[in-house]
Amino acid sequence: MEGRPLTEAELIVAAKSGDVGAYEQLVHLHQSMAQRVAMLITRSPADAQDAAQEAFVKAFYALDRFRDGSPFRPWLLRIVANEARNRIRSEVRKQALVLRSAQASPSGEAAPSPEEALIEKQSRERLLEKVDALPEADRVAISLRFFAGLGEAEMSEVLGIPKGTVKSRVSRAVKKLRHVLEKEGSWT
Repeated sequence: MEGRPLTEAELIVAAKSGDVGAYEQLVHLHQSMAQRVAMLITRSPADAQDAAQEAFVKAFYALDRFRDGSPFRPWLLRIVANEARNRIRSEVRKQALVLRSAQASPSGEAAPSPEEALIEKQSRERLLEKVDALPEADRVAISLRFFAGLGEAEMSEVLGIPKGTVKSRVSRAVKKLRHVLEKEGSWT
């Protein structure tokens, strides 16, 4: 057992027993997604980092309430999402910030011309502005589904709502976004 890395389930058992090193490994496994989810909700890198860090601390102290055998990531992301939403409520921001985590990464195909890249960037920024202007529930639904890539089951866990509600919320949010884009003439 000494030569192989511990599984996530083994790390959870060890962390529940007080092994801080095991919990650090769990943090390392989920840190990127936790910060991404927090960023999608808070829209601020500093707030996202603070929310994710605070969520990891809260999760550590709540490990005894984690049900063995349950998926860890949705449980953790729910704590992250709650912490991020609490941060928004307590700091009420009026600034419109672009969702930086939604920036496209290179696809590996031939690089677009500078003109194409500029047009694509401007289109992406307009789309993100429209998403950013949606009500919080719609913005979070679209962000978690399409920018973070969470499925309905994980979104259900993260948001603490039934899967059917997730499906209808995403559908309603997409319809609202489509309506805004059609009205603007941006929907193709």
